[in-house]
Amino acid sequence: MKNLNTTRLHSLDILRGLDIFILVFAGPFLFQLLKILNMPELEFLRTQLSHANWEGFYFWDLIMPLFMFMAGVSMPFSLSKYQGNRIYFRIVKRVFLLFFFGALVQGNLLKFDLHSLRLYSNTLQAIAIGYLIASVILLNFKTIKWQIIITSLLFATYYALMCAFGDFTPDGNFAETVDKALLGRWRDGVRWSENVWSFSKNYHYTWILSSLNFGITVMLGAFAGEIMRNGTDKFRNAKILFLTGIALVIAGQLVGLHFPIIKKIWSSSMTLYSGGLCFLAMAIFYWYIDCIGRGKWLDWLKIYGMNSIFAYVVSHVISFKSIPNSLFFGLKSTLGDYYPLLINFSEYLILFYILYLMYKNKIFLKV
Repeated sequence: MKNLNTTRLHSLDILRGLDIFILVFAGPFLFQLLKILNMPELEFLRTQLSHANWEGFYFWDLIMPLFMFMAGVSMPFSLSKYQGNRIYFRIVKRVFLLFFFGALVQGNLLKFDLHSLRLYSNTLQAIAIGYLIASVILLNFKTIKWQIIITSLLFATYYALMCAFGDFTPDGNFAETVDKALLGRWRDGVRWSENVWSFSKNYHYTWILSSLNFGITVMLGAFAGEIMRNGTDKFRNAKILFLTGIALVIAGQLVGLHFPIIKKIWSSSMTLYSGGLCFLAMAIFYWYIDCIGRGKWLDWLKIYGMNSIFAYVVSHVISFKSIPNSLFFGLKSTLGDYYPLLINFSEYLILFYILYLMYKNKIFLKV
């Protein structure tokens, strides 16, 4: 735990806080409410709070890329604070902790059962690998020109492999083949039954080959961070961020004409398209908060943003439902379908209160 760094980029903390708030509170609550209401005219909103089955891109598909992008934004600021071997120690430590927390959240590590252990299956682990790739690039190629060249080579490598050794279908893409071959029984979606391992027909998220594009997403964030760190004119920085976002969105759509936007395999077009949306979000928040000095009413999001890893992990591994269930069980028959909504809302409030106490006492989990 460390104390608050007063030189932090306020727009980054608030945008990260919004992303986590939507992920652990607003999104699940609103999705459950829309499910209970079951109103056809609201089906569009419910769809936006779920992942695209294969091709396409919904609002909910942006949550993970934005989380990864913001990990990259902070890198030019954080890496500049360390010298010599300390920087490598920090990188190894962060990669290990993120991978470990990812295993806690989605790798079934707490089950202590090798049959259910999943090695690489979570957002935090994707951030860890993306961060590692981006760190190698940033530390070994000091100029923006070479950083862009190496990032482009990663993009070309993934694109070429996906085109040369398969198609863009759920079962026929090369990223799926690589995951099945390398992760095998340790892959998420694998089931153990009657002494036989079998791959789920419905699980098509890929991780090993997709790591190349995880690194690109983090690098896009690092480029945004460099713009805000080195540019002396904040309004010009915001303009560059915005125009870059527009260019990437258009590029993603164009690439998507050949290689569709598919979040589950982190396709090349999805990497560009989601990266463009992340640039646009960063530009808007940076302009509004850091350029014109507005956004005080958004400061409460720092409660989530400055303890984002803690909020993410705790929301997935600890259930606080027993507390509201003990308090409100008498309302179950009265509220009917809305009773689980009350319980979940109360659970979210408990987590928020814990985060608030940590924020108030300047306790921040750092990895």
